[in-house]
Amino acid sequence: MSLPDEQPNPLHAIAPPGSSWSSINLAEAVPGVMTPLCASAWVPASELGLRLPFHAMGVLPGRELAIPDDPDERITNAFYGRMAVRVDFLCRIGDLVPGQSGEALSRDFFGFVPPDYESSPSLRRLPMILLRYPRTFVTIAKRVERLRASTDAWWRTEIPRTDTLDLGAAQARLVEAKDRFAEALAAQALISASAIQPVQEQLDKVCRAASVDPAVLLRGASHEEGVVLDDLWQVSRGTLTLEEFLGRHGYHGPGEGEAATTVWREDPAPLRRLVAQYATKPDAEAPGATAAQHAVQRTDAERRLLEASGRLGRVRTRLVLRLARRLIPLRGTGKVSYLQALDVLRATTRRIGALIVADGLVDLVDDAFYLTADELADPGVLARGGELRAVVAERRALRARYQSLRVPAAWTGQPAPEVSGSDDTGGDDVTTLRGVGACAGTVEGRAVIALDPSSTEIDEGDILVAHTTDPAWVSLMFLAGALVVDIGGLMSHAAVVARELGIPCVMNTGHGTTALRTGDRITVDGTTGTVTVLGRAEDEETSGTTSPTTGARA
Repeated sequence: MSLPDEQPNPLHAIAPPGSSWSSINLAEAVPGVMTPLCASAWVPASELGLRLPFHAMGVLPGRELAIPDDPDERITNAFYGRMAVRVDFLCRIGDLVPGQSGEALSRDFFGFVPPDYESSPSLRRLPMILLRYPRTFVTIAKRVERLRASTDAWWRTEIPRTDTLDLGAAQARLVEAKDRFAEALAAQALISASAIQPVQEQLDKVCRAASVDPAVLLRGASHEEGVVLDDLWQVSRGTLTLEEFLGRHGYHGPGEGEAATTVWREDPAPLRRLVAQYATKPDAEAPGATAAQHAVQRTDAERRLLEASGRLGRVRTRLVLRLARRLIPLRGTGKVSYLQALDVLRATTRRIGALIVADGLVDLVDDAFYLTADELADPGVLARGGELRAVVAERRALRARYQSLRVPAAWTGQPAPEVSGSDDTGGDDVTTLRGVGACAGTVEGRAVIALDPSSTEIDEGDILVAHTTDPAWVSLMFLAGALVVDIGGLMSHAAVVARELGIPCVMNTGHGTTALRTGDRITVDGTTGTVTVLGRAEDEETSGTTSPTTGARA
């Protein structure tokens, strides 16, 4: 392959008229405007990853499994550098899955249902579903766990030897990492769509009928984010070294879904600040300190659930609960695999960058992220000398322009961006934000607007307000009294972690990070999905009051 005279834009596509798109769930995985290298990994992997689960379930015919040649038929793409997925496609597919609907699938994963969509469940694919779905459902958990183990071993082996690779070996490893990333992302999509989301929906149904909080029934189960939190706590106690922690979790970091970000293994400074903060907390506040209390609450909630189910319904309720406890904690397991594969892609790209800098082809190591994976893997492209500098400069400028734009989280047709700063959210006039209640409870406290977990300072009990979150945020969430998140639904990362930590959470407020300011005193109601402003930052700063609810510093 060689660079054509006119470069295609890897960061922006044209949507077919009438198609509905959302960046809500994918913005959690790939925050902000991607680099071309990142987009070249995420877009094709997501296209296949979203098709595979429905094919494995028998819902999608085999002819629709491959990436379509016609761009209008594709279900993932980049718009102004942001990853997005076709919601109308997922709605149509969701209506063909027995026991759920396209509306529920869209709402839970994206917090958004196309305004003109009318759900019409159909059983026309039922024969094929009966043939394929049971095997997929039964085998997917072990498949994801095996992939997690093999990817972890590969990551631990490949990262330390990155700096010894010559260009040819690095290019081969880049291709392998991209392929592994696609495989892991597909497995994560498969378990989410074919197992976790349907089981979560069934659990919610039986719990609503019994007025039981489903989060209580699942609290205490081992999950990936909890392991990170427990290990970080052990570092603060001196029972685990920081080096050991990085050897387990160093692929995490702020904006970790972007290949060009700097993760913890490359810069552990944010971790050191958190360790110092954790070290001041008493042992009674350890992540597992409430395990006994949670066990009592689980037992009581399960008893009430079974009593409300009646004799005939108890068998079904027990099955749903058993499946939920087995499958829902695996939500983060597949994510670890694709994050580790992406980290190897990251390290290998920086190695290639260092080699082509040494050859005088580009100026900076991270210039390599402005080429696509196919371009980096092609020896002919990397021999083009000054042409690479021109391509890198053009794409850097394009990405910077896209970063200056604000793009809606959901839209129909082509998105209409606005220049950042032209905000019509109301500012100080906003007194109430409405979203989706993801974890019940009410907390009053000081708002902390967090755009980057590595640079956010939060006191225990503060209310964390973020645009979106990923596993790198868990250590901050542990200190928070509640969570408020701009985008996402009940299956989003912040919602799942909030339910495990037992703190109120409101998702999908739309503009909490712009309507609120650090220092505002707010009330978060995770039951009704509302956030109420009690006092603005300047008022709190002059009064110096402390919240009677959380004791947070004002």
